[in-house]
Amino acid sequence: MAPKLPDFSSSVKLKYVKLGYHYLVDHIITLTLVPVMVGVVVEIVRLGPDELLNMWNSVHFDLIHVLCSCFLVIFIATVYFMSKPRCIYLVDYACYKPPVTCRVPFATFMEHSRLILSNNPKSVEFQMRILERSGLGEETCLPPAIHYIPPKPTMEAARGEAEVVIFSAMDSLFEKTGVKPKDIDILIVNCSLFSPTPSLSAMVINKYKLRSNIKSFNLSGMGCSAGLISIDLARDLLQVHPNSNAVVVSTEIITPNYYQGKERAMLLPNCLFRMGGAAILLSNRNSERWRAKYRLVHVVRTHKGADDKAYRCVFEEEDKEGKVGINLSKDLMAIAGEALKSNITTIGPLVLPASEQLLFLLTLIGRKIFNPKWKPYIPDFKMAFEHFCIHAGGRAVIDELQKNLQLSAEHVEASRMTLHKFGNTSSSSLWYELNYIESKGRMKKGDRIWQIAFGSGFKCNSAVWKCNRTIKTPTNGPWDDCIDRYPVHIPEVVKL
Repeated sequence: MAPKLPDFSSSVKLKYVKLGYHYLVDHIITLTLVPVMVGVVVEIVRLGPDELLNMWNSVHFDLIHVLCSCFLVIFIATVYFMSKPRCIYLVDYACYKPPVTCRVPFATFMEHSRLILSNNPKSVEFQMRILERSGLGEETCLPPAIHYIPPKPTMEAARGEAEVVIFSAMDSLFEKTGVKPKDIDILIVNCSLFSPTPSLSAMVINKYKLRSNIKSFNLSGMGCSAGLISIDLARDLLQVHPNSNAVVVSTEIITPNYYQGKERAMLLPNCLFRMGGAAILLSNRNSERWRAKYRLVHVVRTHKGADDKAYRCVFEEEDKEGKVGINLSKDLMAIAGEALKSNITTIGPLVLPASEQLLFLLTLIGRKIFNPKWKPYIPDFKMAFEHFCIHAGGRAVIDELQKNLQLSAEHVEASRMTLHKFGNTSSSSLWYELNYIESKGRMKKGDRIWQIAFGSGFKCNSAVWKCNRTIKTPTNGPWDDCIDRYPVHIPEVVKL
């Protein structure tokens, strides 16, 4: 007997009902105005030209009233355009591409771990289990100082890593945009764990001989979401400084922060964090709108630092032997979920179509009034965005967001492949993901992009961009020599 096929008719009907509902609600104003306009046109045709002429002649215009009306219209238009926020454009950006000499294959990483932790085989085994399930590939990179046995995290080596990463990204940015260092009005550098004196922003100013009146900022201690905090700061500064260019540099310096102790919660970052950095050019100049890649639409920041567990879930401290490291709490994913919930509650009304907002509101009212056990409605953010750049903090982070936001494998492909190729590059990971989407030729004019990042404190930050023009496949980015190999299959466990 032939197997019975499932009945697809009900699911197909439900699909078209949902599409019809979304179209009706999202175009309710148009669907309401069209009959009204048709009625007006019919009435005008019915009256005829003679009746319309009589009505026009019966209207008496007073010169003072006309002048007052014109003045009022001009005044309202002036106030509107003066109070309207300036458009912020992302002209272009550049990501640092580490040399092959810095690569750390699994075998090399585990051999170094066994030599460094020779007296603690359990910690070595723990790192191996983490690495097997991490989602990282064989081509991630660590700075030269970490390749020594034991590592040599000196101040000189840390400065050397910062110079190589930041200057390489800056040089590439200047080459791509044609902007000269003297054209930079605002400079923001964010690096969470390495904050020397003079600052990294001062290091950039010294290298490129930037102007003495440049507005420079150096953000530290703000975690992996600091890149979007820098974008938000640049946006605020560009709103009050007209005709200006801003450069944002996002990176994390690994050299001084490689943990050499035995605490498992502190060994975890060693397995995930890798070299990386990005430089981004923002501008509010109207002349840049034609060549700019993106326009900044929204930035939404959520801070859960008032809660003690959230504050301590990513915490830099000393272990029992006095060795400094980053302690990652077991509650990290639960806290990240709460932060994300708060963030999407704020960003949802700004980006979701009216149909999704109405469904969410009706479900919320139903749960409050009728049955608290009703399943909460998760808005379909795929109707608001074409592309998603989720911070490549680890496989668990990407899995959790894919599940909660009901995203497809293609929506999280850029995040997974970035984690596989480059590891967790902290605040710069979002730009490697964006470059992946561009390198695949998927970025079209009008596409909307949602960048989501998490950071210590605990913070969840979002940025929404709109593509200004169809992006040609980059030829000098971090993916240029390997994009044809991606996406790759990433097994659940890589046996080492």
